[in-house]
Amino acid sequence: MTALDAARALLVEFTGREPDGIWSAPGRVNLIGEHTDYNDGFVLPFAIEQRTYAAVVRNGTGELRVRSTFADDLVVARVDDLDALFPTPPGSTPGVPEWSAYVLGVAWALRALRPEVEALGLDIAIASEVPVGAGLSSSAAIEGVVAAALNDLWKLGLDAVALAQAGRRAENDAVGAPTGVMDQMASMLGRADAATFLDCRSLEHRSVPTGFAAAGLEVLVIDTRVQHAHSTGGYRERHAACELGARSLGVASLRDLTVHDLPRAAQLLDADVFRRVRHVVTENQRVLDTVAALTEQGPRAIGELLTASHSSMRDDFEISVPELDTAVDTARAAGALGARMTGGGFGGSAIALVSRDDAPAVTVSVRARFAAAGFRPPTVFPASPSVGPRRDC
Repeated sequence: MTALDAARALLVEFTGREPDGIWSAPGRVNLIGEHTDYNDGFVLPFAIEQRTYAAVVRNGTGELRVRSTFADDLVVARVDDLDALFPTPPGSTPGVPEWSAYVLGVAWALRALRPEVEALGLDIAIASEVPVGAGLSSSAAIEGVVAAALNDLWKLGLDAVALAQAGRRAENDAVGAPTGVMDQMASMLGRADAATFLDCRSLEHRSVPTGFAAAGLEVLVIDTRVQHAHSTGGYRERHAACELGARSLGVASLRDLTVHDLPRAAQLLDADVFRRVRHVVTENQRVLDTVAALTEQGPRAIGELLTASHSSMRDDFEISVPELDTAVDTARAAGALGARMTGGGFGGSAIALVSRDDAPAVTVSVRARFAAAGFRPPTVFPASPSVGPRRDC
């Protein structure tokens, strides 16, 4: 059963009615630019073919009733009561099951943008192809599909950037995860065969053709199956260190620094905070260099930039884990042009840029090395740049 069929079946199961429509939105792979988004920096993600689906029907009430295939809860909230649920106080957990806070939080954020529009009661069933906790932004896929469906059914008339900002507000203030806007923008702005170059300060963006297929390349996702959660401690600690570094250096955000500022930063900051700052500053430069390489030389030129990004996340930002390092090192040894962890870290997935002909050998090598190390078997699959949200039926 496809995820689309699963969403429809779940909706029929708990409502006895067929959907008024089914929408979908993609997860994303971040090609490069990690932990730069909440520092007002640069990122280069792309939407993937794996999608989250929402089957929705009007219920004639003032309630939002939500189910998903990955939880048993039926969560019910009145539209007029959303302001009593959110925002979630910092350091606390949402007043509803966390998975449903992504859904209800988007509704809350959209209501704040268009309070004058009548928000009809809806029954919503969610099913997904995007692995949860794999660093592929299953959360942004949920936020994106709910935002797209509500934008249509509530007739809000919002554009993709506004919907992405609503998704980020849901993640930050309803779920309590201090993330940037990259994931939501990547999902909302996805284009086939292209990545999205995004300035997270201005939200200026443009599509950058990747040229992977024409060059005989593909991006392999190596899901280590070590799950992470952005709302927990490690992510918050890195976020706080970046803010401290910016304050100590007298700038609004780390975006305002370049590699030429690093010697001064090394003198003013303690060793841990300096390493966090160095990662963000050098990662911003790697994003710019990757965009230039794709544009001027083609995708085979970006491999070393991807690998340098992983080294920085492993050594300076310290967000890798043994499974991610093993995936990266093994993929490179088996012929990958470059490899890096992708996503927030502390688990999740790595990506490897490989020649299409080498993909089977890289996959076999990674699986064998994981088995030899006693790790859980990884899930390995290709990821292709794909389109953003859509109404499927």
